[in-house]
Amino acid sequence: MTSTSRIDESAKGVFIISATPFTEQGALDLESTDRLVDFYLGKKVAGMTILGMMGEAPKLSEEESMIFVRRVLERVDGRVPVIVGVSHASNQHVERLARTSMALGAAGVMLAPAANLRTDDQVYGYYAAIARLLGPDVPICLQDFPQATGVYTSVDVVLRMVREFPQVVMFKHEELPGLRKLSQIRAQSEAEGLRRISILAGNGGLFLPQEMLRGADGAMTGFAYPEMLVQVCDLFAQGRAGEAEDLFDLYLPLLRHEFQYGIGLALRKETLRRRGAIASAAVRKPGPVLDATDLAELERLIGRLEASLANAGQAGY
Repeated sequence: MTSTSRIDESAKGVFIISATPFTEQGALDLESTDRLVDFYLGKKVAGMTILGMMGEAPKLSEEESMIFVRRVLERVDGRVPVIVGVSHASNQHVERLARTSMALGAAGVMLAPAANLRTDDQVYGYYAAIARLLGPDVPICLQDFPQATGVYTSVDVVLRMVREFPQVVMFKHEELPGLRKLSQIRAQSEAEGLRRISILAGNGGLFLPQEMLRGADGAMTGFAYPEMLVQVCDLFAQGRAGEAEDLFDLYLPLLRHEFQYGIGLALRKETLRRRGAIASAAVRKPGPVLDATDLAELERLIGRLEASLANAGQAGY
C-alpha cells in the first residue's frame, strides 16, 4: 500500500464523505466498496472521509470498521488522502481506531464531541484530552455538527484548540445556521495572527456558495453528484464565483431533496445505486426505507436534473 501525505492546514477542495455499502441482508459489501472508491476518484475528489455519520459508523462493530478502513485504504492506494471518523463515547475506542487507521495509511482523523457536553470548558476539555491522547503526529479535523451531537462548539473553543494543538489542522463546518461562525473564525484568527486552518463545509453542500465566499476551502459532504461539488470549488478557486453559483443552482432541487432529515441517507444511497457506484441502496437497520412514492419522486428529480444539465451543456457547461 502506498502511503499518502497527512492532511494539514492547506487542505482544500472536496473531501467526499463516503457511504458505507451494505448488501440487502445488511452485511458489509466490499465489492461495492471498491466500486464506490473508484466512482469517487473518477469524479476528481481531493480526498475522502470514511466512517462519518453518513457512513453509518455507529452501526458498525469495531471489527467491521477496521475491515472497511483497510479495504478503502487499499483501494485508494495513496492517490488521495483519506480521513477516518473516529468519534465514539469511549476514549479508548477513539485511540484504537485512530492509531490503527493511521498505521494503515490514513491521512488524519475526524472527531466530533461526545454527547452531553454543555459548557465551553467541557467541550474544550474533551477535545484537549483526545488531542493529548493521540499526540502531535495525528492530524485532527474537528467536526462541528450540533444538529446531530447536541453539542455546541463555540468560536472561542475552536480558536483555543488552534492555539494549543498544532495537530488541529481542519474544521468541518456543519452548524445550522452557522455562516456567521465561519466568518468569525476567519476574522478572529487573522486578528490574532493564528494559523489559518482548513475549513470544509458540510450540510450536504446546501450552503456551499455562501460558505466559499465566507472563507471555506472546500466541501466535506456526501452529495451523490460529487462532480458538482468539485466543479463549484474549482470555479471559486479560479475567481469565477458567478459561474460557480450558476452551476450549483442547477443541482439545487436534488441537493435540497437529498438533504432531508430522516430519509436523506436512503435517498443518497439510492442515487449512488442508480449511478452504478454501489450494488444495493440498503441502509443498515434501524434506518429509513424508501417507498414507491419516494422512489418515483427521486426519479423525477434526477430526470429534471439531467434535462437541466443537457440544456446548460448547450450554454457551455
